[in-house]
Amino acid sequence: MKRAELEAQIERKQSVLCVGLDTDIERIPQHLLQHEDPIFEFNKAIIDATHQFAVAYKPNLAFYEAHGVEGWQSLSKTIAYLNENYPGLFTIADAKRGDIGNTSKRYAEAFFNQLNFDSITVAPYMGIDSVQPFLAFKNKWAIVLGLTSNEGALNFQFSKLNRQAGENFNYLFEKVLKDASEWGHAEQIMFVVGATKAEYMQRVRKFIPNHFLLVPGVGAQGGSLQEVLKYGQAKESIGLLVNSSRGIIYKDPSEAFAEAAAQEAQKLQQEMKGLLFS
Repeated sequence: MKRAELEAQIERKQSVLCVGLDTDIERIPQHLLQHEDPIFEFNKAIIDATHQFAVAYKPNLAFYEAHGVEGWQSLSKTIAYLNENYPGLFTIADAKRGDIGNTSKRYAEAFFNQLNFDSITVAPYMGIDSVQPFLAFKNKWAIVLGLTSNEGALNFQFSKLNRQAGENFNYLFEKVLKDASEWGHAEQIMFVVGATKAEYMQRVRKFIPNHFLLVPGVGAQGGSLQEVLKYGQAKESIGLLVNSSRGIIYKDPSEAFAEAAAQEAQKLQQEMKGLLFS
């Protein structure tokens, strides 16, 4: 998907909502377990109920890989359903891949060519050659882990650096943002920046003023949507995708789960509309 197409959808829906499909077989409503593929049935119902309020969907691969071949089939059916029925939606494979170049190339082929995702999350720790293979695919995106919302982010991402002449960054995550942004351009690279680190959004934008940010952590993880939207917007556009997973898909454990998910998605969309488009 081209950036202009994603931005047009954001404007049309007045939303930057990304729904995370972190589908846990132990948490879906019990009545779905009678189906041959309960994970897909759950995803399908969530998508049908929330698509008018969302601009993106993000399956977390761990919840599918844990079930082996059957999990991959659920994932494949989910992305095919999205692409066939709602082709304007942006799709994210939350896989956090990142390996030596020839391995990353195969990952890219799997998620872009075989499964037909628009984007994939990637870990930049191994450097440029582990990310570049994902940038070779037209109208596909690499979403680089920049500043994450987990507590362990403090272990490495906030490591202080000895600045060299001409450098203006203090922390490791800032160097990652700056260097990775130069491996491609803002039409093919996004960055993950956690909502629970919203106080750092202005520093993030100092290094990547125009790249899209994928922002997890709103909702169940306690991130502030208002702060994310206030400080996280790009210089020349909105440039945000704000993800909510558990707060939407597990809003109600009963047979009315899809209706409850729709209500929560609409609530977030309306809040986004009020803060971004009024």
